[in-house]
Amino acid sequence: MSTTNMNRGKIVFYEDRNFQGRSYECSSDCSDMSSYLSRCHSCRVESGCWMLYNRNNYMGNQYFMRRGEYPDYMQHFGMSDCIKSCRMIAMHRGNYRMRIYERENFGGEMHEMMDDCDNIMDHYRMSKCQSCNVMEGHWLMYEQPHFRGKMMYMRPGEYSNFSMGMGMGAMGGMSGMRFMSMRRIMDSWY
Repeated sequence: MSTTNMNRGKIVFYEDRNFQGRSYECSSDCSDMSSYLSRCHSCRVESGCWMLYNRNNYMGNQYFMRRGEYPDYMQHFGMSDCIKSCRMIAMHRGNYRMRIYERENFGGEMHEMMDDCDNIMDHYRMSKCQSCNVMEGHWLMYEQPHFRGKMMYMRPGEYSNFSMGMGMGAMGGMSGMRFMSMRRIMDSWY
């Protein structure tokens, strides 16, 4: 397999905006940040790519972060809640391949993707994507065209129902979620 764990990933979380207050440095997955910080309003991604979650145990809304400074990421992403857990995304070098399906449980129309798609309606004449099979690479899927709206991190595996995968069930009212655009997480982002 062409995915390698990236041991050099590092993100620093701060309790307050503009990198103020207590901080917590993280270099691997953290399922519950509450024992380190009472709140989290800014962060610096020093290396690697990360998914941040607004609930413990990698649940709830997901936010993708790559190298950079985020002095007030709550305003930047339009968040109304603090970050409670984070997951480092392993670097992938190799091909990207995913099959998307119009309906849950791999039903309906199917298309195989190897590149980003900013609008499945325009490119494939599909009105929605409700399940997928990620064969190679790491992907971000967005609920709206042009890489907008809520997102979901997808690593290799079968996703017959998005409300059951990767913590989506805890997003509240997201059952039957549909995705309209997909983007590969490229190694150049690291």
